[in-house]
Amino acid sequence: MIKQFGLVGKDIDYSFSRNYFKNKFKNEGLNDHEYVNFDFSSIKGFIKLLKKRPFPAGLNVTIPYKKKVMPFLDRISKEAQAIGAVNTIVWERDGTTTGHNTDHVGFQKTLGEIIDTPLKKALILGTGGASGAVKFVLEKIDCDIKFVSRNPTSAQLSYKSLDQVIMNEIDLIVNTTPLGTFPSIEKAPPLPYQLINKRHILFDLIYNPSETTFMKIGKSKGAKTSNGHKMLIYQAEKSWQLWNS
Repeated sequence: MIKQFGLVGKDIDYSFSRNYFKNKFKNEGLNDHEYVNFDFSSIKGFIKLLKKRPFPAGLNVTIPYKKKVMPFLDRISKEAQAIGAVNTIVWERDGTTTGHNTDHVGFQKTLGEIIDTPLKKALILGTGGASGAVKFVLEKIDCDIKFVSRNPTSAQLSYKSLDQVIMNEIDLIVNTTPLGTFPSIEKAPPLPYQLINKRHILFDLIYNPSETTFMKIGKSKGAKTSNGHKMLIYQAEKSWQLWNS
């Protein structure tokens, strides 16, 4: 019997996960495993999938459903609760579901590979499902954070408010928005790029293209840059570990 795994999302033809696990299963001789995209136009598709028999062996979740799936699961891990988003669903032996978040594992491992001094202050661009995992990691390492949004709340910053004083204090800028993703590769968050310099690290969660406009401009100003490719590999392997534990 085929063990089916999959990704829940919307407009996910481009997805990293399907190709990654397809190659993993092939390389490891797991011929009875498959990984498919569950591309749903609304959360109703996911609710129907939960009632399916047999259950999928495990699921990943991507935008726009990382927060929306949570009320329909039986349990949420402590980390996923703290982050406020789920990207991995495990079916327990009794048929109940547990929502986990492995994005924070991927981000923390990748960040650890590119920083050589402690981070004091960071900007997180965007407030979607992935931003919670970034916040979770940065708070854990005692890095002070501020969210930047096009429509900021009183506790957040607007792009227009990013002046010399703020930018001089910042060590790390993480883009969690989709701006710059293929095919709209010319787009980038509207930062004051003239204030970026060699003391900054620019981390983009986007992996396609491998170098976004955000990263290119940062690099031209002397900043260290990283994309989200390694983060995706680490989070995928953590999902695999959870499905098999």
